Order: sequence, then structure tokens, then C-alpha cells
Amino acid sequence: MARRVSKKCVECAALSAKAAQQLHGGKGDGCWNNKLCPSKRSHYRHRQRLNEQRRLQYQQQISSVDSGEGQVEIVSLPVAEGTVPYANLYIWREKRKDAPIHAIAASVFQNNSKVLEVAPIHCAGYRKRQLEKYVQKDVMSYLNARFGITFFADEIRLEPIECPIAGCPWSERFTASQEHLLGHGSTQVPPG
Repeated sequence: MARRVSKKCVECAALSAKAAQQLHGGKGDGCWNNKLCPSKRSHYRHRQRLNEQRRLQYQQQISSVDSGEGQVEIVSLPVAEGTVPYANLYIWREKRKDAPIHAIAASVFQNNSKVLEVAPIHCAGYRKRQLEKYVQKDVMSYLNARFGITFFADEIRLEPIECPIAGCPWSERFTASQEHLLGHGSTQVPPG
């Protein structure tokens, strides 16, 4: 991410070098640095023109790609008849790193379609080792025996309010807050 533009430096760049040194030098506010300030002032004075040149160069690159210059050839090759199944692990937890895991589930995909779904379970009360044992010993050993899967292709994090388990306190809390915001009072929002 780019640094923010310093308003003080922009104003200083508009002054002459002598005036800037008097205002921000040893007798002024002490901000002047002989090693940094001359190049910074130059940058701020010419910033708009340089940015316009960059934009123009970028637009020319985009238009040359759109017109076919340097266009990349796309080839579609046939895939082996049967694709290898893979599994994804779904983890419902808040975004912060120290958040506890709310629920977990898994799905197996083969030939671009879901072929098996391990039902989600709530993890409240489980310790880390218990969850690891469940995932590795129970879920993964079943997937290995049935499909030959030895690892999860992806671990997908979902928000707890998206929990699909019936009677989940998170989804009930979310539904209640939606009703409150919509002003429906006791009207139930249909699931779906």
C-alpha cells in the first residue's frame, strides 16, 4: 500500500528551497533533513505529472493487449478420464486468529461434483487435541479407506453465522438480529 501524502511536505515543496530551509530548518520547526528533503520536494512538485505518465503507459499496455498485440494463446487439453477425488475441510470460526472453532465438516469432490459430505458437528467443549483426533483418525481414516484421500485439498473458513446445523445459537442470533433490524418483531424469517 502506498504511503500517505504528507500535507506538510506538499506545502513545503511549493516554497523555494531557501524559504523551506528557513521555515523547517534549525531556526524553524526542525523538520528539514538535508539528505531527504531535496528529493522529497522534487517528488512532490512533479508527482501529478509522473502519475499521469504512469496512467498513460498503463492505458497503452491495456489497449495493446486488447487489440491482440502480445495475446496469449489458450489451449484446452483433454483430461484423463477419471479425476482423482479430493476433500475440503470446512471450518466455521470467527476471523480473528485466537477464535475458537465453532463447527467443522468435510466434503469429497470427484469429476467436478460433490460425492460425499461429512455432516458438520459443533465443536463447543472439544479441546484442540480432541478435534485433531476427530479430523485425522475418524474423518481422514474414513476418507482414506473409501477414496484413498490422505490430506485435505483446502481448508475453507466460514463465519459462524453461516453454520448449517439446526438449532445453532449463532444462526438463531443472526436471525434474531435480522428481525430486529427489519422491524418485523416476532415474524419468523423463513430459512433458505
